[in-house]
Amino acid sequence: MDPILFSVYGFSLRYYSLMYILAGAIAFGLVHFMGKERHLQLSSDQIADMVSLGLLGGIIGARVYYVAFNWSFYAANPLDALAIWHGGLAIHGGIIGGTIAVWWYTKRRNIDQWHIADIAALCVLVGQACGRFGNFMNGDAHGIPTDLPWGVVFPASSIAGTEYPGIAIHPVMLYELVLNLLVFAALFAFRKRICKGGIMGYYLIAYGVIRVITSTFRADDLYLFGMKAPYLASMVMVIAGFWILQKRRSGNGKVC
Repeated sequence: MDPILFSVYGFSLRYYSLMYILAGAIAFGLVHFMGKERHLQLSSDQIADMVSLGLLGGIIGARVYYVAFNWSFYAANPLDALAIWHGGLAIHGGIIGGTIAVWWYTKRRNIDQWHIADIAALCVLVGQACGRFGNFMNGDAHGIPTDLPWGVVFPASSIAGTEYPGIAIHPVMLYELVLNLLVFAALFAFRKRICKGGIMGYYLIAYGVIRVITSTFRADDLYLFGMKAPYLASMVMVIAGFWILQKRRSGNGKVC
């Protein structure tokens, strides 16, 4: 595995960067398709604005979340807080940051926020899957040692290889990639049978469960009060998901 896809005249394209570009392109297509399906009458500029703000808010939120949980280091090295190319993006912070950015935009433009929440949930699932492939190629967000036949030995130059040199570890990034895509496929297939806002509710519950599962095999999770922070954040996500489903429950024959 090599984090760099190719280099030309000093320019290097990293898999992780490519995954952000791919996620943005897929998100644009999803918003365009589902916006028409739900009669939202979104312009191309509005779609581009929402996707761009969602990505930007997600990156900022993911970095702020990570820095907050490693404050003792970054307080002593404040400039390193900006060095996201060294790693350090937390998905739960990204979800919070992206949600705030898109919520602000849709509220300002008077766009139906529950419809956008459903579309955004599907976009995020694909984006998370893309991001996990980038993590795999980087050798970060890695797992713990395993004797299972699908364990992966990462290059010594990677974060995973530095922590576990020559040792097979769980390719936990791929576990989450597959689970995210399975949830996406299920929610997309049944999207017309789910009440408005319900897709977001199911996403929060599903990803909360996914992250609890994958964090069991993660070696680099953040901790809070002696517990893995993703466990606590995922608990909040599951509760929020059930709250949304209850709030959006309707008598129109759709599942919520």
